Amino acid sequence: MESLYAMKILIVDDSEDIRELIRVYLTKAGYSNILLAASAEQVFQLLHSNEATAPEFPAVDLILMDIIMPGLSGVEACRKIRSIECYKDIPIIMVSGASDISQLDAAFSHGASDYIKKPIHKIELLARIWAALKLKREMAHRKMREKELVTLAIQLKEANEKLSRLSMTDGLTGIANRRLFDKSIEHEWKRAQRSQQPLSLMMIDIDYFKSYNDNFGHQAGDDCLKQVAVALKRALRRPADFIARYGGEEFVAIIPEMDCEAARGVAEVLRQAVLSLHIPHVRPDHAEWVTVSLGVSSLVPNMGQTFQELIAKSDEALYTAKHAGRNRVATL
Repeated sequence: MESLYAMKILIVDDSEDIRELIRVYLTKAGYSNILLAASAEQVFQLLHSNEATAPEFPAVDLILMDIIMPGLSGVEACRKIRSIECYKDIPIIMVSGASDISQLDAAFSHGASDYIKKPIHKIELLARIWAALKLKREMAHRKMREKELVTLAIQLKEANEKLSRLSMTDGLTGIANRRLFDKSIEHEWKRAQRSQQPLSLMMIDIDYFKSYNDNFGHQAGDDCLKQVAVALKRALRRPADFIARYGGEEFVAIIPEMDCEAARGVAEVLRQAVLSLHIPHVRPDHAEWVTVSLGVSSLVPNMGQTFQELIAKSDEALYTAKHAGRNRVATL
C-alpha cells in the first residue's frame, strides 16, 4: 500500500509566502510529493492536463486551497473539482482567514472536506493532512476491495450459468439433454393446460443404429449422432420448438401450440433433413443413407392428464413407424 508521505498534495494559494510556508512544513514532516498552484485556474490546467493523459488516475491525492483568491474563488473551484468523476472523493481542505469564515458554509456545501484557519499552525496542519490522507487511502482500499468483490461476483455468476448450461446440455451432441427435456415438457404441459392449446411431442429414433455402429465403429456412430442432432435442431423453425437427446440414438421434440396434423408436417421436415445429410449406411435390407423414424402425438391437456401420457402416446406412434418399415412418420 502506498505510503501517506508519498501521496500527492496540491497547495493552492495566491500568496507565495503562504505556499512556501506550507511546503516547508510538509517537506520537513517527510512529505515528498508536493505541487504548488497560485490560482484556481492553475489547478484546472493541472487537472485537465492529467485528464488528457491518464483520466482514470487523479493528479493529486489531497488539495489544500485558499478560500478567497483573485479570479475563481476556492468555493467555486471546489464545486468544479467535485464535478470531475475521479475527484469526487479527493480530500479538499480549505484555508480560511478570520474575515472569510462565512464562506465556509458555501465551501462545505460544494464538497469541502475540512478547513484550517489562518495563521496556519504547523501541528494542526500536519494533523489534519495526515487524517485526511489516511481516510482517503482507506476509502480507496475499500473501493478497490468492493470492485474486486463485484468482479468476483460476476465471475461466480458466469461460472454458475456455464455450469447450469453444461448440466442441461448433452455432452456429445451439444443439444439439450434428458434433464432439460424433463423440465421443459413439464413447463410446456402446464402452459398448455392454462391456455388450452394443443401440445405436440415427437419421439425420433435413428433407424438401424446398432448396425451402423457395428459396421463403422463407435467413433463414426458418435459423429452420426452429432450430425443428426444438428440437422434436427436446424430444421425446427420456431423459437418455441425444442429438441433434446432422449437417450442413445433417440431424440425428442416438443412442439407447442400445434395440433397433430400440423406437427406431422414438421416431423416430415425433420425426417427429410436427416435423409438429406446422405450419411452412408451399409445394410442390405435398408436404404443406403441413415434415416430416422418419428412418432407424433398431440394433446390439449386437461386436469386429469399428465405429460407422461403424451410421451407414452408418442412412443407408441414411434413403435408403429418402426414396424411399418422405418424412415417414416406415424401419428397417434
